Amino acid sequence: MSDDTSGTEPLVRVRNLEKYYYENDTVIDSLLRRDPESVQAVDGVDLDVRRGETLGLVGESGCGKSTTGETVLRLREPTGGRVTFDGADLSELSDAELTAFRERAQIVFQDPFSSLDPRMTVGEVVTEGLRIHDRPEEAPPGTSKREARRQRAEELLERVGLS
Repeated sequence: MSDDTSGTEPLVRVRNLEKYYYENDTVIDSLLRRDPESVQAVDGVDLDVRRGETLGLVGESGCGKSTTGETVLRLREPTGGRVTFDGADLSELSDAELTAFRERAQIVFQDPFSSLDPRMTVGEVVTEGLRIHDRPEEAPPGTSKREARRQRAEELLERVGLS
């Protein structure tokens, strides 16, 4: 984490993020007021990501990289802490706002074989995301939505140096 010296808020700010999994959380534990055993998958994570920056989480297997990413995106609910994206507290988003947020922030999972369909080209994978999120909403005159999505996928791939 770095101090904010630019005077602008980070795009993503995470403070004291926690994600615990509980074992033996039973009715008997509740009746006897016993605390269930917890596994601290993520404990006290702080980070800032500014516009234009890329963050990579690196660590050994089982250290909480995927859980951190999933919790930041609210694919898993945090046990504690706060995550803001573009100034909005993610814990306060409605379902519709959370869907809109997930169009802007996504995770790249570490296992490409479970993330990518090997029967699809890279262009088809990118176009599929555009189709799922109904992008573009309107195609230019004389162009179908399908063709507009294909053209947008080509633009995006070229932008990152892929022909």
